Amino acid sequence: MTIKVLVAGLGNMGRSHALAYHHDPAFEIVGLVNRSAVALPQELRGYPLSSDYAEALARLKPDLVCIATYSDSHADYAVAAMEAGAHVFVEKPLATTVADARRVVACAERTGRKVVVGYILRHHPSWQRLIAEARALGGPYVFRLNLNQQSSGPTWEVHKALMQTTPPIVDCGVHYVDVMCQITDAKPVEVRGMGLRLSDEIAPDMYNYGHFQVLFEDGSLGWYEAGWGPMMSDTAFFVKDVVSPKGAVSIRMPDDARSDDIDTHTKTAVLRVHRAGVGSEDLSMADEPGHQALCDREQAFMARAILTDMDLTRHLTDAVQSLAICLAADESVRSGQPVKL
Repeated sequence: MTIKVLVAGLGNMGRSHALAYHHDPAFEIVGLVNRSAVALPQELRGYPLSSDYAEALARLKPDLVCIATYSDSHADYAVAAMEAGAHVFVEKPLATTVADARRVVACAERTGRKVVVGYILRHHPSWQRLIAEARALGGPYVFRLNLNQQSSGPTWEVHKALMQTTPPIVDCGVHYVDVMCQITDAKPVEVRGMGLRLSDEIAPDMYNYGHFQVLFEDGSLGWYEAGWGPMMSDTAFFVKDVVSPKGAVSIRMPDDARSDDIDTHTKTAVLRVHRAGVGSEDLSMADEPGHQALCDREQAFMARAILTDMDLTRHLTDAVQSLAICLAADESVRSGQPVKL
């Protein structure tokens, strides 16, 4: 069976997913959708391009829809695809509200369609190793994670557009909160967030820098920080530490790593495992996959989910939970109060 796929949204992630489909014989691209004119790599220029998602969905009748549009359309596009009989790959975050995320999950359960959310780190061998090493140490844990991006020019324009629906601590935060939850496997109980607007180029009710703490039932404590914009520091922009009573696991980046390089968001260089009272060991990740290779792996997983009738219940439960934590952080930023979960 060849899976006929429609790709909606042709920004950085949409183009990467479309290239994955183009090169994987499990898929056949039947159409591309983008609301405005867009520059495409040579491999994608031969596919039919439309600006109307609903029309393309009805006309092309795909087996799978890849949704890589702005976050506020994710839930509606996913539900429309499933109602039309298609499976769904949807970029993170699954939705912009917990209610909408649960609406997508309910539709998947009712229609029997497969929904995979774009948690790219779940397909990354280095992050899989980090999670395994951290779990082997045992909790409770301290999670110290951030991803600040010193963006300018076109990238800053993209970030300003993203912030109209999704603040930085939610957009990228869901990835790293998902990692926290995979390691501790404990129930999150409280979130405390703070944020600051650092630019007159964004609306008064937006903030382009934020951080939050999440407390877990087992006593674990998570910290996540994210900031976007030309003012952000490129010092300590990438911190990935997991600490336990028995030691720590950390990602160490090369000295020349840049915060505006998309591969920096996923590459790890070296994984350092420190055992208290014993010493540290560096595990080289020199041959790890880059960004496009990870997108290829995500879509190979999507194909397996469809072709083997994979049970994705836990996958979706985890996606809703990580989103709920990050949205609670945004609520805490805006209210100035801790949020109980």
